[in-house]
Amino acid sequence: MKFFSYILDGRPSYGVEVPGGLLDLGRRFAPDWPTLRRLIAADALAHVEPLLRERPDTTLDAVTLLPVLPDPGAIVCIGLNYEEHRAETARPLAPHPTVFLRIPESLQAHGAPLLIPRESSQFDYEGELALIVGRPGRRIAEPDAWQHIAGVSCFNDGSVRDWQYHTHQFGPGKNFPRTGSFGPAFVTPDELPADRVLDLQTRVNGRTVQQASTDQMIFPVPRLVAYVSTFMTLQPGDVIVTGTPGGVGAKRQPPLWLADGDEVEVEIGRVGTLRNRCARETA
Repeated sequence: MKFFSYILDGRPSYGVEVPGGLLDLGRRFAPDWPTLRRLIAADALAHVEPLLRERPDTTLDAVTLLPVLPDPGAIVCIGLNYEEHRAETARPLAPHPTVFLRIPESLQAHGAPLLIPRESSQFDYEGELALIVGRPGRRIAEPDAWQHIAGVSCFNDGSVRDWQYHTHQFGPGKNFPRTGSFGPAFVTPDELPADRVLDLQTRVNGRTVQQASTDQMIFPVPRLVAYVSTFMTLQPGDVIVTGTPGGVGAKRQPPLWLADGDEVEVEIGRVGTLRNRCARETA
């Protein structure tokens, strides 16, 4: 199944894709499950399946998309998780994942502008696969990891490099308001290949700048879920962003910084394409 969060007729809602459009689940399932996160937390995705033959209530063109989880829990991001990217940064190979956090204020929806902060001249893209947690867990064993994942989505870990490089901590460069994006859709694992291997491509103004397969991760999805769930209890609606491949703008010669009007696309096979234009912040 493929889910979207959006504004419809002036109210926030969410829906599932059916032939010809969307079923508006926010209306059907309120007040029990008024948001996609609440539906996931209730382990109620199975309640949607009997509705998939109904006629659509609306279309994607008629709604304004939100980040696919507008109210996520923890957003745990993984750095340096593809060998090509680790090599281009000249960082040593680490025995454990590199972890940092993003806050919800830093994220935009598909189609909404990514804001280049007034304080920055080094705004960069990072196409990534995001995992949405469906079942809570602590110290999850690697063989059980995918049982705790409700679905996946595209993610642009937009990065303000000049602020990221202030210290060895990534946080400031990853959390300026509306610099990243998340969506457009949440896709359940049954829509993915049996081996869960997905192709990922990032484009800037139509030019491919990143291309990889998720089986090239240094720390694959089961290892990430096991590691993160050791130092925190994963809860439904938490997000694990699994890292970006090589080809980031900061490590190109000359650097490829995003400018006002540039379009960035993150495409993941079987999942979708996340598309945003960049806009210089004015206020």
